[in-house]
Amino acid sequence: MSGQTSVLNREELAAQLVESRIAGEVATTRENNLANYRRMSARDPGYLFGLEPRGPWTFDDVLALMAKRCGVSGDPGYQAGTDTIDPELTIERLEAMAAQLRSVALAKGRVLAATAHPAGLLVIHIEVVRALRAAGCTVLRAPATWEHADRDGRSRERHVRHVHGVAVASQSANLLHTHSPVPMQLMLANLAASGEPAPDFVLADHGYAGAAGRAGITAVGFADSNDPALFVGEDEGDVAVCVPLDDNVAPHLYAPMTAYLLARAFG
Repeated sequence: MSGQTSVLNREELAAQLVESRIAGEVATTRENNLANYRRMSARDPGYLFGLEPRGPWTFDDVLALMAKRCGVSGDPGYQAGTDTIDPELTIERLEAMAAQLRSVALAKGRVLAATAHPAGLLVIHIEVVRALRAAGCTVLRAPATWEHADRDGRSRERHVRHVHGVAVASQSANLLHTHSPVPMQLMLANLAASGEPAPDFVLADHGYAGAAGRAGITAVGFADSNDPALFVGEDEGDVAVCVPLDDNVAPHLYAPMTAYLLARAFG
């Protein structure tokens, strides 16, 4: 992706986000959005991403926040069909993320990057890690191994692999999608156990971002319209920036957005 994608202006990027369905009418359904808002408001651990919200966060509260921060319909009577992410909100939070990246780059900080979406978002993280390294940041690698019970009830070992500096959960030969905060919690604990200070900055998503934010680390990340926890974390100050987008489109479609982010952060 580096050196191959021209930087679009804001209007052009908004159009590309809608055309690619990263924003605009996204693949995530209204039914799925509302179901996950209910799960998060009920404090289902699988939908908290390692955060512990301090506010009441009723279903109505979560829906109102997601309408404001993400651009979904705020009408509680709208129960089924397509839902939306506002591309202007995506770009606004990309620019906020760029400011955070610029700050850690200037400080030549210690950075940990991780993604729970290796089939989609990994390409963005790889490009940002490359730019942070070039700016003089230290990109950390930390081990993590844990047991996970599969649907058949059998316990299987999972571990973190680092792909071009980006931590990803894996099981056997497979890179995994996960909501779990456990990999980030273990990586931070293992860094501490080895005498390493905590990262200055975490670039992540899902439970990786939530666990880092809860640990008091400056964390920025991406979240889909059906993943309200990081938006709640941003609202409460535990997550520095949360960028709304569809987190599972074809990887090449993120290239214009990534180029825009890098130009704003390092250009």
